[in-house]
Amino acid sequence: TQRQWILFTDEQPVVLVHPSRDRNEGEYHGRFWSARSHVMHTLATTKSDMMRERAMRFVERVACPVCGGSGLRPRALAVTFAGMTIHELNHLSLTDLAGALAPYAGMEHPSAASATAASGEATDVAATIASDVVSRLRVLVELGLGYLSLGRATPTLSPGEMQRLRLATQLRSGLFGVVYVLDEPSAGLHPADAEPLLVVLDQLQAAGNSLFVVEHDMDIVRNADWVVDIGPGAGELGGCVLYSGPVAGLEGVRGSATSRHLFAPPPRVHPVPREPAEWLRLGPVDRHNLHGVSVEVPLSLLTAVTGVSGSGKSTLVTQVLAGTVAGHLGVRDDTGDDGVGGHVPAAGDVVAPAAGLDAISRMVRVDQRPIGRTPRSNLATYTGLFDTVRQQFAATPEAVRRGYTAGRFSFNVAEGRCPTCQGEGFVSVELLFLPSSYAPCPTCGGSRYDPETLEIRWNGVTIAEVLDLTVDQARELFVGLAGVERSLQTLQEVGLGYLRIGQPATELSGGEAQRVKLASELQRVQRGHTLYVLDEPTTGLHPADVALLIEQLHRLVDAGNTVVVVEHDMDVIASADGNRRHASVRARRAWPRGSGRHRRRRGRPPRCSRRATASPVSAP
Repeated sequence: TQRQWILFTDEQPVVLVHPSRDRNEGEYHGRFWSARSHVMHTLATTKSDMMRERAMRFVERVACPVCGGSGLRPRALAVTFAGMTIHELNHLSLTDLAGALAPYAGMEHPSAASATAASGEATDVAATIASDVVSRLRVLVELGLGYLSLGRATPTLSPGEMQRLRLATQLRSGLFGVVYVLDEPSAGLHPADAEPLLVVLDQLQAAGNSLFVVEHDMDIVRNADWVVDIGPGAGELGGCVLYSGPVAGLEGVRGSATSRHLFAPPPRVHPVPREPAEWLRLGPVDRHNLHGVSVEVPLSLLTAVTGVSGSGKSTLVTQVLAGTVAGHLGVRDDTGDDGVGGHVPAAGDVVAPAAGLDAISRMVRVDQRPIGRTPRSNLATYTGLFDTVRQQFAATPEAVRRGYTAGRFSFNVAEGRCPTCQGEGFVSVELLFLPSSYAPCPTCGGSRYDPETLEIRWNGVTIAEVLDLTVDQARELFVGLAGVERSLQTLQEVGLGYLRIGQPATELSGGEAQRVKLASELQRVQRGHTLYVLDEPTTGLHPADVALLIEQLHRLVDAGNTVVVVEHDMDVIASADGNRRHASVRARRAWPRGSGRHRRRRGRPPRCSRRATASPVSAP
């Protein structure tokens, strides 16, 4: 059929093209590529990660029919150890692998303990190697990474997992007198897995090393010997050392948000019970750690999916649930390469049997990926408020007299931007034998615009001065301008009032980028029936920011939407609507029912152990 030919033909005929959009362009001859040929050519030749990611959406990965996915020849697979090939050992979890090698490492297995001609020296060598491997594996298991396998691809690991792998390497090195700097090592860890992390940190310290840890987890802070509190707020409201000393001394510091949450955390506010509008039933699912899992997700509620690290929560929600809903919707709400609004299944998504999908009309994945890939993307352009701002400048009497349009005030258009830096505000300085450095543009001084454009003022400010305002300052300037004021208000409500509206998107942290996406969703006209999928949105957030996040998630639910969040944070879990009656997730190594309590840390004052906790989603 014609459809099959268009999609899969290997022919590449030359055809006459009649441009329909650009009437000024003449006809020309072009070569036709089928959809399959185009995808395969893109994968083979492109150097762009974005293009490769788009092409991978149309490719299905299958195991090699010759080697079965092992990547090895039959001769290599003929050799076994502990009754398994190297491919089979490579795909065991680290916990299972340590258990399989332990009898050989301790010379407890009959074949390892015997001194026959068949074993002899070769067995001694194998036992020595097995002993070294087991000691390495035990460190990884203690750090809560026992669910990983040796064959797990590095790009699929989370930042928290990568950081703990590096910690294990350092612990084995035996170095002393080293300064270790760790950025939120507890990221992605279930509270039950945080205790082994503290043990490893103590071991590094006991070996004669110094540890500097940037952390929001109050249990890690309580375990520290010395704390440095920076604040009191964020952005221009921060940058001051409020306290530096033993942890106990922080209790008397006024104006410290950390002190309030460390010694007198505010009581958890449990939401008024909501009833689910409908149910989404998913499963059975077989993927990674999930074996025959069936899930019931209540719609029009906030559901928290909990479980220890590696139990399969992210796989279930971000790959299977999101992939199934995306496959059902079959359309793309394209809002850019930012992870928001995409309905086309991404690489790695899995489509599973499901019922109740008709109640969902839109899906949004809110993750911590950057909201833009270049410095030209910023808070103003992403939220759309910059369009209204440019129109206001173009409507001023002086701009009308000069014939300036809204495009004149865009730093992406040659009409009004600085010709030297092309509207970026900075220039690259090449340094011999050193990486390139960036400096403010010598022509515009970082303003991005040419002098003529900067002569236009609205309410006493230029367009460059508007971009340099913080969200809080801009809110005061744009009072009464409905579209802009609403965008700025939602940014304030998610705790981003300190950001400059012209701040490049590449400078935002993952948590800030995620909250910008939430703000963009909150300012939309809410029609309900939207599924929001979030994977550990509290990563990188202070407890004070977590409270703001919870409030915004409930706003989405109040508008008739469904929010499904994978989370370890007890405050988010306690505020969720879902409970055993509303949703059940059955996965291997899932969090036992009712085991949300925290272990008490060494030396923790009794008043600091008040961290309550029941999971709203049970894992029987």
